Amino acid sequence: MLHNLRECYKIAPMIEIPPYEIHSIITGHVRLDGGAMFGVVPKVLWDKVCDVDEHNRILLATRTLIAIDRKASRLILVDTGCGTKWDPIAADRFAIRYDENAIPNALANLDLSTDDVTDIIITHLHFDHNGGLTQWYDEPGEATTLRYPKAIHWLHRKHFDHASHPHTKDKASFIKADFAALARADNLRFLEGNQPESSIDGLSWWVSHGHTPFQLHPIFGNDSKRLIFCGDIIPTIAHLRLTWVMAYDLRPTTTIAEKEWINGHGVREGWILTFPHDPTHGGVAIDGTAARPVVSNQIQL
Repeated sequence: MLHNLRECYKIAPMIEIPPYEIHSIITGHVRLDGGAMFGVVPKVLWDKVCDVDEHNRILLATRTLIAIDRKASRLILVDTGCGTKWDPIAADRFAIRYDENAIPNALANLDLSTDDVTDIIITHLHFDHNGGLTQWYDEPGEATTLRYPKAIHWLHRKHFDHASHPHTKDKASFIKADFAALARADNLRFLEGNQPESSIDGLSWWVSHGHTPFQLHPIFGNDSKRLIFCGDIIPTIAHLRLTWVMAYDLRPTTTIAEKEWINGHGVREGWILTFPHDPTHGGVAIDGTAARPVVSNQIQL
C-alpha cells in the first residue's frame, strides 16, 4: 500500500535535514513556451532535455516541499501549485493539470493532515507557484478563501507590493484572486529587507531579485547540512547552467549572478538544491564549479 501511495501521489523518499524531514510533492503539471523558459538558448539545445509538445510548450511540474519537524509539531509547505480556480480556456492554454488531493493524500501517507499545516512559505505569487493558496468560497469568479486558514503565511512585503502593482512585463503572471483573501487575513506575516531574520528553528531566508523582486527562498538545516529551495532562479535541473535563463525574468543578468551564488554553496558546502518545476528531479547535489556545475547525485526526496 505504501508503494502504491508513493507512486500515485508522487511522494519520493524523504531527506533528513535536521530538524526536518523533507519531501517534494508534485501537485500538478503545466506547459509553458520553451523559448520563454530558456530565453536566448536555441531550441536545438533545450529540446534535447525537455518534453516538447506541438505548440512548442515544455512539460513542467509544480512542486511543493513538505518540511516536518515532528519534535516541534511544525509542518511547513513551500509553495502550493496552480490551484483550482481555472476556467477551461485558460487551463487549456497552459495545459494545467492540478491535483487538489495531492497534498492532503501526501500528508495522510505521512500520518498528518492539512489541519496540521502550521506554516506556508510563499516564494512568490506567480500563479504556477501559489494559485493553490486560495479556493473559491462559493461560486467561481466571486469571493475566495484561504485553503490553509490555520497556517501562518510567510511572504516578503516588497514582493507583495510588486504583485499588487506589477510591471507591464509580468502582470500576466499575477492573478489577484490567488492572493486577495491572503491580503485580508490575520495570519499573513511579512518579511522585510534583503536579509530577513527567521523565528523558525532550522530555517533561514535568502532573497533574490532576478526572476521577480524579493522572491523568498527557504534554507533548511544548519552549517553541517543545508537544503535550499531554488524557486524560479533555478526552476529545473537544465537551468543549473548559468546562461540558461528564462525570458520571464525581469533582471536576467541578476539571475545569472544569483545562480552562481547558489551553485557556489552547492559546490563548496554541499548544499542540496531543490527545484519547483522539474518533472523528474526533486533536487540534486553538485560538484564542479559555481560557473560550471556538475550533478554528482540526483537526490530522491
